[in-house]
Amino acid sequence: MGTLTDPLDLLESESIYILREAYGRIAPLGMLWSLGKDSNVMVWLARKAFLGHVPFPVIHVDTGKKFPEMYAFRERYAKEWGLDLLTGECPPVDEMDPSLPPAARSAARKTAGLKTLIESYGFAGVIAGIRRDEEAVRAKERVFSPRGGDSRWNLRDQPPEFWDQFKTDFAPGTHIRVHPLLHWTEVDIWRYIRRENIPIVDLYYAKNGMRYRSLGDQDITHPVPSDAATIDDVIAELETTRTAERTGRAMDHEAEDVFERLRSSGYM
Repeated sequence: MGTLTDPLDLLESESIYILREAYGRIAPLGMLWSLGKDSNVMVWLARKAFLGHVPFPVIHVDTGKKFPEMYAFRERYAKEWGLDLLTGECPPVDEMDPSLPPAARSAARKTAGLKTLIESYGFAGVIAGIRRDEEAVRAKERVFSPRGGDSRWNLRDQPPEFWDQFKTDFAPGTHIRVHPLLHWTEVDIWRYIRRENIPIVDLYYAKNGMRYRSLGDQDITHPVPSDAATIDDVIAELETTRTAERTGRAMDHEAEDVFERLRSSGYM
């Protein structure tokens, strides 16, 4: 077997290995599908890992506040890719922790909706498309990340992972989050999308000098200044920009500890 030298081939190979490990060791298993660039890459990798078929449900935790383009994308590609799509609604914002700032409180609806889906279908683990470079708290995650009761994450009590040796044997009843893209960067994602010609929502491309780098709910996600109207433009922009990927996410600007609070309670 030849040695992989292309960085994208190395990333792809490791992610496919992680997906196959998760499928072989965790049941029942589901995959979160936010309809964004990262989760579309993740679904694409799963189709590669399992010969064109995703052998577990893909889960869209629907806040009811996504962009129309995202819903149209979901309906089209759930059919084209032959996905077993599960959707679940989120509770109203007035049921969320009132001590959270407004945008974070809105985002917390996804956590509550996901918990309900996990309980309803009895998922022992879910696959999520987070990356370490995306946000400081996510940098502390593990590829196979155990969760306590109520899907809570103790970031100070995570198993060591050295040299791609992942702990996958957990006590019965432990809920596992699996992160096959943890070692990718934002520009890696875009280079892979270009190489594989992976469909994405066109909101990522600039119109009238603005584009979205990260997609969430309409009311708490904002575009950033950009002239990157093609995939090559986006990659060129990312190779030089110093602007954070989540600049357009309102909750990231509300309080210093808000993201850690959300993650600890089970946020994606």
